Amino acid sequence: MKIEFHGAARTVTGSQHLLNLNGRRLLLECGLFQGRRKEAYNINKNLPFDPGNVDAMVLSHAHIDHSGNIPNLTSNGFRGHIYTTKATMDLCGIMLRDSAYLQEKDIQYVNKIRAKKGKNPFEPVYTIEQAEAAMQHFVGLPYDRAYELLPGVRVTFRDAGHILGSAGVLLEITENGRSLRFGFTGDIGREDVPILRDPNRLRDLDVLIMESTYGDRLHKPRGDVEEELARLVRETAKRGGKVIIPAFAVGRTQTLVYILHKLFDQNRIPDIPIFVDSPLACKATDIYRIHPECFDRETRRVFLRDEEDPFGFSRLTAVRETDKSKELNELAGPAVIISASGMAEGGRILHHLKNNIGKRENLLLFVGYAASYTLARKIMDGAKEVRIFDETYRVKAQVHSMDAFSGHADRDEMLQYLEAIPPKRLKHLFLVHGEEDQALPFRERLLNKGYRNVHFPESGEVFEV
Repeated sequence: MKIEFHGAARTVTGSQHLLNLNGRRLLLECGLFQGRRKEAYNINKNLPFDPGNVDAMVLSHAHIDHSGNIPNLTSNGFRGHIYTTKATMDLCGIMLRDSAYLQEKDIQYVNKIRAKKGKNPFEPVYTIEQAEAAMQHFVGLPYDRAYELLPGVRVTFRDAGHILGSAGVLLEITENGRSLRFGFTGDIGREDVPILRDPNRLRDLDVLIMESTYGDRLHKPRGDVEEELARLVRETAKRGGKVIIPAFAVGRTQTLVYILHKLFDQNRIPDIPIFVDSPLACKATDIYRIHPECFDRETRRVFLRDEEDPFGFSRLTAVRETDKSKELNELAGPAVIISASGMAEGGRILHHLKNNIGKRENLLLFVGYAASYTLARKIMDGAKEVRIFDETYRVKAQVHSMDAFSGHADRDEMLQYLEAIPPKRLKHLFLVHGEEDQALPFRERLLNKGYRNVHFPESGEVFEV
């Protein structure tokens, strides 16, 4: 069997790993590369392999850096099935369409500028129509049930605890009379986080492809995350300000709403309005509601036992329409506004930042990872001035970051994940979805623990196992 690494190799985005076995080609993930506009467009538009020669695909979860280039795959010759969990399939139904919509709008803007310069127009990486057509290839499977997806290849999904429907992938492979247990972690979640169940670790593997996003980083101790959030809301409300939270539409938003619901029910935050201003987040929350099989015991005990909606309560308003979103700009008094995107690189959050970043009574609360060069990262790193919609704004609002909401396992949690796979059993370990400053120190720790053949592949590198 050969493994070709094409995406998320020495970077944290654009996951694509291609397996060649039994004369067939199996693709793990088909994510969008996210980075500087021109580089990202060229990488995403031109797949590094022939989609028509790929026989099947397996998808670990719905985040766009793992799933976002599927419509390009299916519109350029791929005819096989895409196997994933049922919840991931439902999330992809809204996320891929939203991704296509944003690309079409972005290309329209770029082409207006190119037309003024007499340049030829660009095409989007894919269209809404192509995103909708891609969903015809999806096959939704339950957790913990083996399914034969190709001759000699059975797949089983284990709950990864990262976002709704996320999975670690077990492939049981028979090739040339040899049996092989092959694992792919996808993104590893964390234990004891709200809503989702703890990760169900992959075990007894011969080969593993493992994420390494936080390979040399530890999250801050959780402590009382709920009380920290409650305190920040109380203090901001007392100043008469607003809490503005850039948050990813899938996963982070639902976690925040869940905790705010608990805090409100327990009278630990004041009676102020809370808004989720993101059409995609609202749609994703609807999908969360129809997949309670993914919820943990606490969610069932606190909410479902009494048939209460974890994601809806009296002070919460879901804002779907653009006009309603604009009305929030004129809102007087304290409030909490959660809006996408998490890295503040697009979407309605830019309008909320523009209108609130210059007021000292407000709080800008960041609850997730922000890549270098993004607006969120600049503010988190203490920038005094930032550009929003080509205008300069002074950062006068309070700024606070909470990484306890991260959905990624940190260094120690990843090492704990590996405890179910003895070093003597694991013949090859490949680290992906990580920058060098995280993955290389993590690789050294693994070697010191006795793991052999720990690889950090480059894009385009091929290994035979």
